[in-house]
Amino acid sequence: MSLTRCLIIFILMLCGNLLFAQRVPAWGGGADLQDLSFGFSFAYVSSDFKITKKPDWRTPFTDPETGLPVTDQLNSISSKNLPGFSVGFLTRYRLTEHLEARLTPSLVFADRNLTYTYINTTESVTKQVQTTTIDVPLSLKIKSDRIGDFRAYILGGVKYSHAIGSKKNDANLDMLDKLVKNKTGYTSYEAGLGCDIYFEFFKLSPEIKISNSLGNVLVPENQPFSSPISKLSLHTIMFSLFFE
Repeated sequence: MSLTRCLIIFILMLCGNLLFAQRVPAWGGGADLQDLSFGFSFAYVSSDFKITKKPDWRTPFTDPETGLPVTDQLNSISSKNLPGFSVGFLTRYRLTEHLEARLTPSLVFADRNLTYTYINTTESVTKQVQTTTIDVPLSLKIKSDRIGDFRAYILGGVKYSHAIGSKKNDANLDMLDKLVKNKTGYTSYEAGLGCDIYFEFFKLSPEIKISNSLGNVLVPENQPFSSPISKLSLHTIMFSLFFE
């Protein structure tokens, strides 16, 4: 490589570094210049149940009226991750330069399920728990110093969830058609991390967060699919995009 070409490359690299160093950071719509600001969010949700079984959970369920067995002996009870989505709003209040409080109510559309397998049959039974909830998370967000158009953060807080929509009545259904019900309202704790990316007219914040319900979300009933379970906890992973 000739000396002239080396000098040209060196000058271009030097100019590029100077331009980067002198570039004015994006305004981000002025969100960080106010103590109070607002935004909205879209999120992908993945949730499943963490199951605590009763000591005698394998015992076949018998009809309390006839005394006859309704199910075979259980082999397993499991819950797999199911996808969902949510839309919501953001209210942010700056406490200090690196600490802010956030209220992010959202409408969540997510299904959960429980799958039962039995020892003497290859067929399994899956019970869908269809739920639309209003989630109201309150969290504290700890931010790093801003580096150019980027700032990292971690957050933690609590969330209250309330199920909405019509409730199915299974009082007149056969034992094998009974539904597994969840409590209408419950509280969860949350933790997550993300980053603020500043553009000229808005701030984008990709974020990943996990939450776990507190207490038992199962409504106990004397039927084949609720009786073997002592406790259900809801585990959720949420990937969100906040626009502010």
